[in-house]
Amino acid sequence: MTKTEQQPKRSMAEWVTFSVASLILAIIVSLVGYTWLNEKNQPPMLSVTKKQTIRKIDGQFYVPFEVVNSGGDTAESVQIMAELLINGKVTETGEQQIDFLSSGESEEGAFIFSQNPRQGQLNLRVSSYKLP
Repeated sequence: MTKTEQQPKRSMAEWVTFSVASLILAIIVSLVGYTWLNEKNQPPMLSVTKKQTIRKIDGQFYVPFEVVNSGGDTAESVQIMAELLINGKVTETGEQQIDFLSSGESEEGAFIFSQNPRQGQLNLRVSSYKLP
C-alpha cells in the first residue's frame, strides 16, 4: 500500500506575497550591486574658496568662505587656515575646524580679522583632515 500525498495548491494571497517579497529582494540585490560597481574609492578632495563679500561690523572684518568635498570619501576634522599678509608680512592668522564633510557636501563659515583684508593678501587653504 503506497500513500500518495498531494500538496495543496497555492492561494492567490500566497502568490501575491511571494511576488512582492521576490521584488523587494531583487531591488535590494540590484542596489547593492549598483553601489558596489559605482563606488569611487577616492580620497576626499577638499577645496576652500573665499566669498566676495567682506563685511565690516564694529571694527572687525568678516570674510566668509566655503569648503567643498568633491572626492569620494568622507573627511573628518577638516582644518582650514587663513593668513592675512600686509606689506609681505603675516599680520593675522585664523583657523577653523569642520567636524564632518561627506562626499559632495559643502560647509560655510567666516574668518574674523581686525585689519582690513582688502589692504593685503588673504590666503585660505585646507591644512589637514582625517578619515573616519
